[in-house]
Amino acid sequence: MTTVMRFLQFFSLGAWLGSILYFGAIVAPAAFTLLTVDQAGGLVGLTLGRLHLAGIVAGAIYLIATAVEQRSVAALARPAPLLVFAMIVLTFISQFWVTGTMEALRAQMGSVAATPATNALRVSFDRLHVLSVRLEGAVLLCGLIALALTSRKPAP
Repeated sequence: MTTVMRFLQFFSLGAWLGSILYFGAIVAPAAFTLLTVDQAGGLVGLTLGRLHLAGIVAGAIYLIATAVEQRSVAALARPAPLLVFAMIVLTFISQFWVTGTMEALRAQMGSVAATPATNALRVSFDRLHVLSVRLEGAVLLCGLIALALTSRKPAP
């Protein structure tokens, strides 16, 4: 049972981190290279939402596997699970507050690309975009640290 739970920890966290890296290094830059700014923003928003959902599920799997593997809910108070919990919280904030607000602003503007950078809606959108990138970076950093902590040899 321990081997299966450790596998689930590594697989869920690795898949989440790999997805973030793939999204940031491949999907988003490719979208903005091939599509108009508004089309790319739509694609990135859609795929980011799916990435967030997958991340929340992966985080839940990690936490459940940790508690089962240690046979204790108290194991969730250790640094790696706390970092994964922080990842989930940051992802919820990004998806349901930041991204949701950005989508509402995008709808009000009609076209982000055609809206002047000095427009109040665009200023708010750009500020939230920076926050979104920072939140995703924080999730990635927490995940890398959690992965390093998880990879340490388990105590006997």
